[in-house]
Amino acid sequence: MNRRLFLLVLCQGFFLTNNVTFIAINGLVGLRLAPSAWLATLPITAYVAGGALFAGLVARHQRAWGRQRAFQLGLCVAIGSTALCAWAAFSGYFWVLVAGTLLAGYYNANAGLYRFAATELVTTPFKEKAISWVLAGGILGAVAGPNLARLTRNALPVEFAGAYAALAIVALASLTTLSFIRFPPLVLPTAAVPGRKLAEIAAQPVFIVAVIACAFGYGVMNLLMAATPIAMAMCTHPFESTALVLEWHVLGMFVPSFFTGSLIKRFGALRIMAVGLALEATCIAVALSGVELERFLIALFTLGVGWNFLFIGGTSLFTQAYRPEEKTKAQATMDTVIFSTMTITSFSSGALVTTQGWTWLNLGSIVPVLLIASALVWFAVQRRAAANASPA
Repeated sequence: MNRRLFLLVLCQGFFLTNNVTFIAINGLVGLRLAPSAWLATLPITAYVAGGALFAGLVARHQRAWGRQRAFQLGLCVAIGSTALCAWAAFSGYFWVLVAGTLLAGYYNANAGLYRFAATELVTTPFKEKAISWVLAGGILGAVAGPNLARLTRNALPVEFAGAYAALAIVALASLTTLSFIRFPPLVLPTAAVPGRKLAEIAAQPVFIVAVIACAFGYGVMNLLMAATPIAMAMCTHPFESTALVLEWHVLGMFVPSFFTGSLIKRFGALRIMAVGLALEATCIAVALSGVELERFLIALFTLGVGWNFLFIGGTSLFTQAYRPEEKTKAQATMDTVIFSTMTITSFSSGALVTTQGWTWLNLGSIVPVLLIASALVWFAVQRRAAANASPA
């Protein structure tokens, strides 16, 4: 841990405060303002859809202006978009709320690259730990997000409008923090070293498996997490219980980050990803067993830990898929796939939980879990075959 990495960890904490607060309130505000109940999670969907929409643009801005200026632009967008969401909630305009969260997707895509930027602040042997430590900054979001939503819920005359306004202040704090970080220059493609074409990079087994694990692992987590506030409200749990469940879920997502990097160094990314997948499957089993507060709590906490192992393991594996001059192109492609998957799962979660219920939502989650399992087994076979084919 060095000073620059510590400050980036803090920025990640501010970013996750934004994300967790959005998760806690967007579905509920959407449920109040949406013309139909099945559109309730559309503001959450718009946020991740904005990430998919802007990921390529963010990559171009990073290449043109460098990490710091591009990250700062993302935070300026965060300030403006959360202020727009506050006005939409206050005025009761559902589609303005959707537009505000869609615009916030630029910040989502930008800050999603903090985990890759972390590897540039340390020497190569510590890149797994750097990724892990930056994601550990989400612990701040785990604690601050639900409590910020709770404390600012009625700060303004309209419910949750104050929470959106508070997020603009959080983004301003992050913008101030980021101004003290100096990132090394990015290695850019040149005429002499142009880098491989994206199709060639994406055809590698390591690229395919890392993207599938991160995208579908995130998709399962997002599918269940986005629906949880609505599902708990439908089961007559009070908002305070929902905030508690989300707090423990996000703690599960990020507390393991203190040791996930070390586990990957010791056991390898593939084994840690397999454990993460088993934990996501356990979450589904617990969620299907009942709707008591304790079941929500255990299921969402297990889901968070499973996501942590899958996402950090997949991200660490992904760093083997590109050369320095291919970095921004490859990272943007991965995040576009992740955000696109999250867009589908965010929208599906609202539609499924309000029309089919919590049980069918969890049953549907089994499909992506099986797809990840198939990808991990395929990659293990590919790697073993490659090792056997290598000369002794």
